[in-house]
Amino acid sequence: MNPQTLNLTKAAYSVRELVELLPLGRNSIYEAVKAGNLKVTKFGKRTMFLAPHVVEFLESLSLPKAAAQPIRKSRAGHAA
Repeated sequence: MNPQTLNLTKAAYSVRELVELLPLGRNSIYEAVKAGNLKVTKFGKRTMFLAPHVVEFLESLSLPKAAAQPIRKSRAGHAA
């Protein structure tokens, strides 16, 4: 997905800007970074999030874990 599709008009966002854009708090953003779900870019002491990485993160949230795994069928042919 293109960052402009989500109205991400800047190349990079600060933590404060990301909190304003997303329905997430600052701690949730840092937890996503720590878990490896959201890529972060450091420039000196400044923490930034590149727009394509924000899009990747949002796309990963929109796919439920159950949908990411194939449905196994039982012996009777019904989904397990």
